[in-house]
Amino acid sequence: MTKIYKNIEYTNLVDPILNNEEFLKTKEIKHHGITRFEHSVRVSYYSYKVSKFLRLDYENAARGALLHDFFISENDQSKKEKFISTFTHPKKAVIQSEKVFNLNDIEKNIIWAHMFPIYVALPKYAESWVVTVTDKVVASYEFCLKFKNKLIKIRG
Repeated sequence: MTKIYKNIEYTNLVDPILNNEEFLKTKEIKHHGITRFEHSVRVSYYSYKVSKFLRLDYENAARGALLHDFFISENDQSKKEKFISTFTHPKKAVIQSEKVFNLNDIEKNIIWAHMFPIYVALPKYAESWVVTVTDKVVASYEFCLKFKNKLIKIRG
């Protein structure tokens, strides 16, 4: 994560979100074996890099990706609640993000559509597709790390 924060252009772009009091609450929420804050920063940074490489709107990609999981939930949710959240959290994230930040249409679609095809919202913009795919790749990486750490604990 330190290399992410060394990218001045990226950090200047997302600094208003990263230092927002409400957004900082995501540092307390478990997500894929890390925190929701860490996951969101990873997705945002790599979406920014891919979008910039593809000459897309990397600013909207970075901001939308950072907010894609921006909703507050308890860490002690049941498995059923976590499962249901898979299908409902994009709506929660859009509502929460709109309360705290001024979203444009691209950022809104990024948040709504990031769970495609599990969630019914379709990515309308190239940046939405970048974030959708990046989120899947980052989440897979995080799950593998979590699983690896569990195996290490079991082997002792």
